[in-house]
Amino acid sequence: MSKAKGKKKAKRKSAVKIFALIMAFALVVLLAAGFCFKGVLKFLYPVKYGEYVEKYSAEYNVPKELLYATISVESGFDPEAKSNAGAVGLTQIMPSTLAWLQTKTGDSYTEEDLKNPEIAIKYCAVFYSILLQKFGDVDASICAYHAGINAVSGWLKDSEYSPDGVTLTKTPSAATNHYLSKVKQAINVYNNLYKEEL
Repeated sequence: MSKAKGKKKAKRKSAVKIFALIMAFALVVLLAAGFCFKGVLKFLYPVKYGEYVEKYSAEYNVPKELLYATISVESGFDPEAKSNAGAVGLTQIMPSTLAWLQTKTGDSYTEEDLKNPEIAIKYCAVFYSILLQKFGDVDASICAYHAGINAVSGWLKDSEYSPDGVTLTKTPSAATNHYLSKVKQAINVYNNLYKEEL
């Protein structure tokens, strides 16, 4: 083998080694970024109050990821949250909705009690159990949690919003469409981020 060919071969070997090192470094950086990104997502989408979510998810047959997603979107896990409309607590239940739901449970909690995470999560589960049973569709139930049962019942009767009277393709409310989109995104994050735990 000539010296020139030997040098070329050595250069090629050296280039392959450098390329392999660069690729290994890039892989390490990507893995670190992935772990970092996952950490950020877990911070943004926590699984706080897990004992209550577990308990009432099982008791009322409501998916855990739906409860977590609702808490995340409604209050960002702030038990003291109160909206301008008067919705209270982690799950932003209106006092009038609480009063109606208690006709089904026999409890006698007050508006102030909605700041208790357990009560807020319980009544979120109670409400969703009623909505899921009535509508048989998660999207319609999420929309009803936001806009009310009567609004969703009306939209389902309108072929512009529901082709089959069961599923909603959209709603006439931009706020409800946005809410549905946020809750569904949060559900997807919870399902992907905590698939082993939920």
